[in-house]
Amino acid sequence: MSVQQERSASDRVTAERARYVARGVSTPRLVVARAEGARVEDVDGRSYLDFAGGIACQNTGHGYGPVVAAIHEQVDRFLHQCFMVGSYEPYVGVCRRLAESSPCAGENQKSILLNSGAEAIENAVKIARAATGRPGVIVFENGFHGRTLLTLAMTSKVRPYKAGFGPFPGEVHRAPAPYPFRGVTSDAAIAALERMFKSEVDAESVACVVLEPVQGEGGFIPMPTDFLRRLAELCARHGILWIDDEVQSGVGRTGPLWAIEHHEGLAPDLLVSGKSLGGGLPLAAVTGRAELLDAPGPGALGGTFGG
Repeated sequence: MSVQQERSASDRVTAERARYVARGVSTPRLVVARAEGARVEDVDGRSYLDFAGGIACQNTGHGYGPVVAAIHEQVDRFLHQCFMVGSYEPYVGVCRRLAESSPCAGENQKSILLNSGAEAIENAVKIARAATGRPGVIVFENGFHGRTLLTLAMTSKVRPYKAGFGPFPGEVHRAPAPYPFRGVTSDAAIAALERMFKSEVDAESVACVVLEPVQGEGGFIPMPTDFLRRLAELCARHGILWIDDEVQSGVGRTGPLWAIEHHEGLAPDLLVSGKSLGGGLPLAAVTGRAELLDAPGPGALGGTFGG
C-alpha cells in the first residue's frame, strides 16, 4: 500500500471521527495502526516513542508477552461470565495476588474487581461509608479521581472536567494538599484540615480521606512523608479511613509496586488500583482488610463486567 493511500486512510478515519464520535472525547490527530513495547506506529508508518502508555495503562509496554498469552488462553475458554452468576479462577487469582502484595493495614486482605478507576473509587467510598456508618468524604486540591458524578465532585479541576455537569453529590469536602513548589507546606496542609474539622465538617462524621500518593493530573506532585504520617495519625485519632488512590501511580509506575511503599511504615486502610493493573484491558480493584471489604452485605457490591 502506498504512502498516499495510508495517508488517505488516516484522513478518512479522522474525518469519520469528527462525524461519528462525540466532540467531548478529545483526541490528537493520530491514527494508530500498531504498537509494541514503548513505541506506537501510525497508519502513515511513523513511529512514536509512547510517553502516554494509554494514560498510565501500559506500564509493562504494548504487547507484553505474558499478557498477550493470558488473553489468548482466556479467549479460548470463554469471553464473559459475570462473577455474580458464576465464579472463575482468574478473578480469585487476581484477588489473591492483590492480597499478597497489599500495602494496606491489617490481615486477611480481600478485593473486589471493577472496570475502571472511577468505578473503583466510588466502590471504595461505598465500602468506607458502610464500614464506618458515616457519610463524609475528604479530598484534596489538585487531585483527580475520575469522571463519574461522584468522582467529579472529588476531582479538583473545573475545566474541562466539571463545567456544566453539576450539581454534584454532597458530603465531599476539599482540603489543601502539600505542594512545596507552590509554597503549601505539610504544616499548612495539616492545619487546614484541623480548621476544616472546626468550621466545615465534624471529623466524627467523616468516613474517609481519599488521596493520591503522587497526584497525577495535578502535575505529578509527590506527597511528603511527614504529611502522610501526620494524616494517618489524624485519621486514626478520628476513626477516619485512609483510601490510597493508586489508579495512576500504582503497579510499578514509581518504582515499587505501590507508590505508598516509598513511605516506610505507612499503611492505608483501602487501596484503589486500576489502569496498568489490567495490562491494557479494563480492570480496577479495591483492596483492604476483610472487616472493611465485608462491611457491605451480599449483593451490595458488584457489576456485570467487573473482573
